[in-house]
Amino acid sequence: MRSHSYDDVLAGRRRKKVPEVPAEPGLVVEDPASGYCGAVVKIEYGNVVIEDAKGRHRVFPLLPAGFLLEGKPVTLVPVKAAPKVPARQISASGSVRVQGLRARVARDSRIWVEGKHDAELVERVWGHDLRVEGVVVEPLDGVDVLADRIAEFGTGPGRRLGVLVDHLVPGSKESRLVGAVRDENVLVTGHPYIDVWEAVRPGAVGIEAWPKIPRGTEWKQGICDALGWGQPYEGWQRVLSGVSSFRDLETPLIGAVERLIDFVTEPAEEG
Repeated sequence: MRSHSYDDVLAGRRRKKVPEVPAEPGLVVEDPASGYCGAVVKIEYGNVVIEDAKGRHRVFPLLPAGFLLEGKPVTLVPVKAAPKVPARQISASGSVRVQGLRARVARDSRIWVEGKHDAELVERVWGHDLRVEGVVVEPLDGVDVLADRIAEFGTGPGRRLGVLVDHLVPGSKESRLVGAVRDENVLVTGHPYIDVWEAVRPGAVGIEAWPKIPRGTEWKQGICDALGWGQPYEGWQRVLSGVSSFRDLETPLIGAVERLIDFVTEPAEEG
């Protein structure tokens, strides 16, 4: 007769694996050694804290098959932290920032602004959006040359111009020049302020209000003299550094720029 040892018999049997169960707070388990039963409170320092029906806490080590769940042995394990979902980042213009952005190849369409300061301010707030859309912003150096520049540019479907103009109010020189533009591929918008500086909210630059400058006085120099800001280039650095998002700008400027971006990025109609 062939004999088998007891150990051989046990070795041949497949041992049943005790399931691992995350120690979620509120999970009701029992310590089989003591009969203590209660709900998981938390895990700390390799132990589990369990609260019984009377609100008393006891600490138990996290041992393999150390607890009973609905009468069956389980191994309690720490709860795996949920993967962090990156929070949406918002650009200075209020749009959702595109992660890992590579600037799009520049469109044929353009946005023109009156001067260097206008261009820097638009870039500071809408720069991310413009790179997503592939839109280039160029200073025009005054609206007096607008008609000639439009003719040189040569507009057409897919080659549009958006123009941002300062002090665009009825009766102004700017409004008369803009009124002469008759081109469906050109959109001119503007704001009512004398200069783009004034389109920045006073609180953003630490003042209560923009000073009123007498006629005949160069506006930027007058502002700097009134506020003790030195020369205009020094004043502009104060203004630009005070702007971190669209919230630092007056509403008319925000609306004007947004309309221009929409216009120059609108798909060309097929003929």
